[in-house]
Amino acid sequence: MSAKPKKKIVVLSGAGISADSGLKTFRDADGLWEDHDVNQVATPQAFETNPHLVLDFYNQRRRQLKTVEPNKAHQILADLEEKFDVEIITQNVDDLHERAGSKKVTHLHGELFKVRPVNNHNRLIEWKEDLQMGDTDEHGNQLRPHVVWFGEAVPMMQKAIEIVGTADILIVIGTSLQVYPVAGLIDYANPDIPVYLIDPKPSIDESSNLRIFAKTAVAGMEELKSILLKL
Repeated sequence: MSAKPKKKIVVLSGAGISADSGLKTFRDADGLWEDHDVNQVATPQAFETNPHLVLDFYNQRRRQLKTVEPNKAHQILADLEEKFDVEIITQNVDDLHERAGSKKVTHLHGELFKVRPVNNHNRLIEWKEDLQMGDTDEHGNQLRPHVVWFGEAVPMMQKAIEIVGTADILIVIGTSLQVYPVAGLIDYANPDIPVYLIDPKPSIDESSNLRIFAKTAVAGMEELKSILLKL
């Protein structure tokens, strides 16, 4: 007799889940990310105008990422793989989901520990040290952070849409659902499935299939875990 297939949980995660590990979000207050205006460090125009500043900013983020660890929310999502088929779509550029043990993670906005040539977004190179002007690929092309900047296309969006469509359960954690195109992903889920939103300051109201936990990522996932394990 074949084993019963696992229910599919799809997770949309944002900066709020990593905030509990000590990584700051930039939309919480004044639009600054680690005291930088995002327009000065996270756009193609910024890289053209002042590449040294942009590279230094991401070098600092890379160094910071090495000093933090996954938190309990990351760990619970990884642990849920014992009972569920869990797939994570994250807006985060950190690797905390992977370090916690999650096996299927799609990064919508790139990854801090990868770089790519300025002329080829498909050529990804593992990179954990500082990146400088003059660091090139084997063909002499300058390398840049593998991060989707404001104004750039989100190449993994179609894959994310397809993943959301397979969900039996949808968890939205650490993202306000105010940033498009990511905010539109929830519309691709089956309208009849349960949706759980974990956000300390939710901007939407509960509905028949949407349950809100107005808590931090860790507190919300601890409560949600007990609910999911009873399913």
